[in-house]
Amino acid sequence: MASFWTGERVRLRGIEPDDWTALMRLAVDEERLGDLVQPPRSAEGHRARAKELAVAGPDSDCFTLAVEALDTGQLAGVVGSHHADARAGWFEYGISLGAEHRRKGYATEAAALLLRYMFAERRFHRCQARVFAHNEASLSLQRRLGFIEEGRLRDHVFFAGRHHDVVMMGVLAEEFTPPHPAGRTVL
Repeated sequence: MASFWTGERVRLRGIEPDDWTALMRLAVDEERLGDLVQPPRSAEGHRARAKELAVAGPDSDCFTLAVEALDTGQLAGVVGSHHADARAGWFEYGISLGAEHRRKGYATEAAALLLRYMFAERRFHRCQARVFAHNEASLSLQRRLGFIEEGRLRDHVFFAGRHHDVVMMGVLAEEFTPPHPAGRTVL
């Protein structure tokens, strides 16, 4: 049987200390998208962050995983659960892919693997995602997975010299529409 964490295009795995260069490129790509503008981090800062993620265990269903492209073995991005309330049965997730790895189906598959785990194995009932209103690709991804827009936080974040809306999206376990049904063996 293939790993639960492997799809047709990607494999989710733990972050390794050597992933620091890919994480550094990912940070640059995020800034180019206009999603995050943060002070530059040194190479040593990226190394330290990769080491921190490499030794971090799941903390109350919150974790970050590497998205590895099966065809190249390269780290394509990261996906993770950032907030979780097991008592209420909800969690929030996020995903980020490097520019050269977008539009290949990696994000859809990586998100679906994570959501399948959280819904089927951890028994969460609801997932939410926050998406910058101008990020059409991310909004489209969430909709493909069954998310619906639940609200909009107007002028909620400030970056690149102006305020931007954040779209709140949510999906219930029974609404989740993975590209591959749970229980399908992926080789």
